[in-house]
Amino acid sequence: MCIDFYSKRLLKLLGLTIIVPITLFELCLLNRPIKAEKNLIAASEKDLFLYRQMGASYLCIASKAEVDFKKGLGIASATFANVIIGKHGGAIKELGNEKLDEKRLYNAGVFQIVGSAIKMCPESIPKKIKNDYEKRIKELVKKNKK
Repeated sequence: MCIDFYSKRLLKLLGLTIIVPITLFELCLLNRPIKAEKNLIAASEKDLFLYRQMGASYLCIASKAEVDFKKGLGIASATFANVIIGKHGGAIKELGNEKLDEKRLYNAGVFQIVGSAIKMCPESIPKKIKNDYEKRIKELVKKNKK
């Protein structure tokens, strides 16, 4: 019986000596700022080109693998937006200090990825998507001339 009493007491003591430092360590980690969040650099044109080309490449490969076009485009655009948010905090150098939210980056990604994919693998892009893209480009050109 003496062994049981001391064993339980010893286990409680060991448990406390392990749990207390771990808890304190975790609390210290929660209060520490993450350095990666402070050192975000806005996405340059070179960065955007890379992300856009990666998205277009994915879209072309997915289309050739008979993945539904809308699903492939959605995944490529979501990845485009997530990378810019994760690596650059949603900031784009050309826009100055303005940070774009995920929805705006997603929509920009759709447009840019389709444009690049039309150049990379025009046979994989549905005709309706190509026509919509070209129509939108013409509208933007008209708008910029004004």
